Amino acid sequence: MGLNPDDMFGDEDYPAYTIGQAAEMLGASQDFLRRLDEAKLIHPHRSAGGHRRYSRYQLRLAARAREMVDQGTALEAACRIIILEDQLEEALRQNEKRQYGT
Repeated sequence: MGLNPDDMFGDEDYPAYTIGQAAEMLGASQDFLRRLDEAKLIHPHRSAGGHRRYSRYQLRLAARAREMVDQGTALEAACRIIILEDQLEEALRQNEKRQYGT
């Protein structure tokens, strides 16, 4: 049983974009996206043929990294900062859930 297309369109984690599409959307090179994978910021899904596929969530992370790198931050530092920011955001979300039972 396949996924409903409406579910896929709304799924931030659905790997809908090829590396070429992702690079074009970001205005970055495909090598930049590969380097984000090496830096462990994003881990693209692999198709049956081994091709990288990116989700909207991953593209947002990549865009944040690109912006930081464009402003002069080293790629590895930008990736680490983004990872820590996301971990903090998740911890705050979990804390709020526990506090308010939502």
